[in-house]
Amino acid sequence: MSFLVQAFDDSDENALERRMAAREAHLEAARKSKADGRLITAGAILDESGRMIGSVLIFDLNSPGEVEELLNADPYTKQGVWVRWSITPIRLAPL
Repeated sequence: MSFLVQAFDDSDENALERRMAAREAHLEAARKSKADGRLITAGAILDESGRMIGSVLIFDLNSPGEVEELLNADPYTKQGVWVRWSITPIRLAPL
């Protein structure tokens, strides 16, 4: 089953600094999830000025609980970047 995740960064003045400090570890975890087929695609959510303020991810997993496990293990969560998220089941179009 596919799941759309919108993960939002904290909004304090050090949020972007924490994001950048955790970014390489986060990308490495994402690459592993992509390679093993759990992550379909992902990208940053931007504000009006082009600053990263969150992430959008699409996972292929069995349950929302599995998505939660991956999000909780992600460096962005562990480093206090992501502070809230939504998980929505989706059906991808057969393109």
